[in-house]
Amino acid sequence: MVIENRWPVMAGARFLPVGRLDDLIGALHADGRRVVGPVVEDGGIKMAEIERAAELPFGWTASAAPGLVRLSRRPANDRAAGRAFDNGPAWSGIKPWTFPSRVDALTVETREDGSLGVRVEAPANQPTAVIGARACDLAALAVHDRVLAGGPAIDPDYAARRADLLVVAVECALATSTCFCTSMGTGPEVTTGADVVLAEVDGGFVARSDSPAGERLLAGLDLAEAGPLRVGAAIEQVTKVRDAMGHAVEAEGLHDRLLANLDSPRWEAIAERCLACANCTLVCPTCFCTGTVIESDLDGRESSATRQWDSCFTAGFAQVAGGGSFRPHHADRYRQWLTHKFATWWDQFGSSGCVGCGRCIAWCPVGIDVREELAAIAGPAITDLPAAAPATTPAAAPIAVKGTRILAMAPTALQPGSIRTDYVTATVTEVRPETADTATLRLVTGDAALLAARPGQFVMVAVPAFAIPPISISRINPDGLELTIRAAGPATSFMTRLRPGAELALRGPLGRPWPIEDAYGRDVAIVAGGIGLAPLRGLLDQVLAERDRFSSIRVYLGARTPRDRLFVAEMDALAAGGLDIRATVDRAGPEWLGRVGIITDIFRNAKATGQNVTAFVCGPERMMTAVVDVLGDLDVPREHTWLTLERRMECGVGLCGHCQLGSRFVCRDGPVFSVAELGDDLRREGL
Repeated sequence: MVIENRWPVMAGARFLPVGRLDDLIGALHADGRRVVGPVVEDGGIKMAEIERAAELPFGWTASAAPGLVRLSRRPANDRAAGRAFDNGPAWSGIKPWTFPSRVDALTVETREDGSLGVRVEAPANQPTAVIGARACDLAALAVHDRVLAGGPAIDPDYAARRADLLVVAVECALATSTCFCTSMGTGPEVTTGADVVLAEVDGGFVARSDSPAGERLLAGLDLAEAGPLRVGAAIEQVTKVRDAMGHAVEAEGLHDRLLANLDSPRWEAIAERCLACANCTLVCPTCFCTGTVIESDLDGRESSATRQWDSCFTAGFAQVAGGGSFRPHHADRYRQWLTHKFATWWDQFGSSGCVGCGRCIAWCPVGIDVREELAAIAGPAITDLPAAAPATTPAAAPIAVKGTRILAMAPTALQPGSIRTDYVTATVTEVRPETADTATLRLVTGDAALLAARPGQFVMVAVPAFAIPPISISRINPDGLELTIRAAGPATSFMTRLRPGAELALRGPLGRPWPIEDAYGRDVAIVAGGIGLAPLRGLLDQVLAERDRFSSIRVYLGARTPRDRLFVAEMDALAAGGLDIRATVDRAGPEWLGRVGIITDIFRNAKATGQNVTAFVCGPERMMTAVVDVLGDLDVPREHTWLTLERRMECGVGLCGHCQLGSRFVCRDGPVFSVAELGDDLRREGL
């Protein structure tokens, strides 16, 4: 960077003597704010609440390397010995103050009259000022603004904290060996996102305001102008930091290069070293994955749901109903983390998920260096890489990314805050057993949004003392919904044992519905395996209600045994009425007179005449993959073959990170996708 380019930015800068730093902190306190700044604690520098300037790390400096951070005192004769911020970024950053590791989210209780009460906890509202934030911290804050406050679902606690945040940033005069913000375009200069920017020079700080609040703060201190010598010194030192850092990561085309190497053997090599300890995600200033912890009183009448940080490295992060995990190996988890940070984050949010702070390198116990791994996996920039598959969010718009050749797809169909996050109650009027472990609950509600649900969508279902699972809507009635639930865990087991009169709390409808309009004027094939008939049942209802808009309609059903079939009487009645329904079971005794075999056997003798077919498929993932192959052999177009996917949809709105599949959040961008949209991701293990 040319020094002269920064002179206009520094115009009107003031000088804050180091002895008046307490005046700045006092002014922030007088404004009713708690003040957070860097302090030395347990051998590192973290962001903590402070009362006075003496608590800042004056005279300390830091060195870092992969797996190593060391603090040391500067010699007394060092010119920088009296500096407060010349010591690298704090390991904790400011994320714990804007997005805390644990936040109360929801309370569910059974009232004395037996009704269900749901209370969404009010967000925190304590005005905060941060002093000492770095350029990388501000870039991370901007990322969280897009993820947590700029998307169709908003984290209310983050939004409240962010609205009351004032930032006093510091430009870096020191870069440790793990810093690479220059590669990511985020620093070391502070260019945006702060209210006040300080550049620490001998004897004090060159201070400038970057917002009306910052201007009021500095004006109240009545500071003299900094003058050209001090401004020049401030510009020169941050320029030296930039030049010394260089470019350790080749960002040009990194998105495409990473996604072109999802099967690189390097992932397994990393997994041999990686402990899956989650340190990298805990210190990362942009990681936002969370889980929900349910706590209950002894009689189970009242429970609270707490949102807390989670990590894609933990064994249970990708666990789904029934106990299996779609990301079972260390290599799968590291690949997920790295490709999300540097590739699919672009597709989802229009920016990188990495700000180059280097914390993940320094705090990795085994010293894994993402810069080295990116170079080994993605290789150098190549000008003729094939374009990566586009993101699947409907009505997406392209965003040109400076310094790369990709076109990221950013969601535009839903406005910020447009996804519903409140709960409403519904009353159980009927519980109908379907199989030994599955029951259908008929619910009545007057909520207009729930009554306007579409086939293929789902709801989050809350009852006291249990986790809040996503449940597909199996039927939409004029006065409510039907949910067909398999007892796969404590929460769903409890729900299948409910009795009429019980109440449930529902949030929804959520997700992308079946695109029934895609089948207008075409043949319809509905293919269901086991419990997969439940999400397809509402689709079948609508197809039959609009029978004249379709050509032929065929239903293909598979189950493990005759006793595992869903909606038996209903399907038999439809077949007796002329609907073409073909059923098979994997195994059966002498009482079963129908087909025996896997569901793809039904298509064995079919001819390849499927160009006019729209297929809707739901079942276990391996079953759907096999069905997709058979349908492809029959010439059913990939863009007219639709699946609904099961993932761990803990939040239901794309904020917890659990349900990620490549560049998609299944709960928000799906759960319904076409095979053409999914591409190779459908059959890649561990993605």
